[in-house]
Amino acid sequence: MELVGLLSFGPEGWGQQLLDGLWLTIRLAVATLPFGLLLGLGLALLINGQNRWLRGAATLFVTTFRALPELLTLFIIYYGGGALLQATSERIFGQPFGEVSGFVAGMVALGIVFASFASETFVGALRAVPHGQYEAAAALGLSRWQTFLTVIGPQLWRLALPGLGNLWFVLLKDTSLVSIISLADLMRQTNLAVANTKQPLFFYAVACLIYLVISMISSGVVSLLEARSNRWIVRGRG
Repeated sequence: MELVGLLSFGPEGWGQQLLDGLWLTIRLAVATLPFGLLLGLGLALLINGQNRWLRGAATLFVTTFRALPELLTLFIIYYGGGALLQATSERIFGQPFGEVSGFVAGMVALGIVFASFASETFVGALRAVPHGQYEAAAALGLSRWQTFLTVIGPQLWRLALPGLGNLWFVLLKDTSLVSIISLADLMRQTNLAVANTKQPLFFYAVACLIYLVISMISSGVVSLLEARSNRWIVRGRG
């Protein structure tokens, strides 16, 4: 009962802090996802495109950030972005000011890593769409954007969804890295609770349970999305 009391929402418990950390973790992951998806799709289109200079630049970008440790990428964005912001402000206004928000730095860094891996998933999905689909769309007089939005996009989403689902789970785990830059996510709040209560096994077990619950919920959502995106395929085979 004494350990359970450490999770209370009173002055002696850490329930509110852990809940706040969980909320920040969820907000960071959800904010990073669309940024990473759009960047990854853009990189995939460049890699799969005809312009060899853009294809080479996109490939170099993806290869670089896939090779770098996520923590190093986070440091580059957080400290490098802050230095760039201050240098720019000093050049324009004559004095350095401003700093990069830890939340924004975490979102950008994790989004870049997510996009680097997602781009490979999107490239594979793009190449799996039969070329005849493009020809059929052209025969109907659809523009390139109309072709992508109405013909290629839905098929691309269905083919890429399993791989993107796996990357979402990786993103959830990687959010714990932002505790290094003093962002009060679930992992940082857990570490603070451990430091103050000297109960590492208990609080780390609680953190494990929370991450497990989030992953189980995410798994259910991904399964629903996969079932919905494949519903016409399954009906067609039946």
